[in-house]
Amino acid sequence: MGQLHPPWDAQVVEGVADVLGDTTTGLTASQIGQLLAELNIPDPLERDTKRVRLRYALLSKQQNDCASNCVIAFITQSMAPVRYRNQPSLRTLRQDALNEVLVYEGLRVNDKGQIQRGPQASTLTEAAQHANNMRAELRRRGTHPDVLRYCTTELLQKNAFHAMLEASKSVFDKLRSRTGLTGDGAALVDAALALGRSGVPRLAINTLASHTDRDEQAGFTNMIKGLSGMFRNPVAHDPRLNRTVTDDELLELLTTLSMVHRRLDNAQLQP
Repeated sequence: MGQLHPPWDAQVVEGVADVLGDTTTGLTASQIGQLLAELNIPDPLERDTKRVRLRYALLSKQQNDCASNCVIAFITQSMAPVRYRNQPSLRTLRQDALNEVLVYEGLRVNDKGQIQRGPQASTLTEAAQHANNMRAELRRRGTHPDVLRYCTTELLQKNAFHAMLEASKSVFDKLRSRTGLTGDGAALVDAALALGRSGVPRLAINTLASHTDRDEQAGFTNMIKGLSGMFRNPVAHDPRLNRTVTDDELLELLTTLSMVHRRLDNAQLQP
């Protein structure tokens, strides 16, 4: 037998059941029944509403086992990426909703559908206060408004990883708005900022008059492409998914993004 995990608070288990048994965005009744059967979780209220049925099944099994393993297994099975290959937006919706509940156990669902450690809050007020404190620190640092616009209090309240992901999008949106280009990621960065064969980028952050200027332009281009690789394609970077993003890491990234925005604000379109 594997490791037994301590039972979760009953309200957290009920919250999980409310998300996965939601009338509109939750699992179907047949999907719930199939998963409960696969996991050998008794299902005595099969004819009841999805939420009540799932709440009772998970709470009863957890109480009988004196462990939360059954709840963890149900979440992991129901959030397996393969189930959402044609509905990725539904998976994101459920993942975000589950993480709003799991924060009270200091846990979260990562992009592999697995349960991992995360920030913990004991009350809604505490979760909101943490987010507000982060916003205050960002303002104290003079963070660029375009970064703050993509990093709302609501997003900070959920988790730092998604705040990182959303805030990084702001740079690519600015590149598109400044240049009129489409595209995304490294291809967009190259099209907008790379010196290329002509030695003249679409958008220049300095006069390009010296070798040092051109090196700075190239370094700036590579830095943004690095941000793209780290934060725009989370599925491809397993190590990051298996660790908690700290507040310090989030603040460091947002400070870097703020600097990038200011350089782009002052950059000049080239003829």
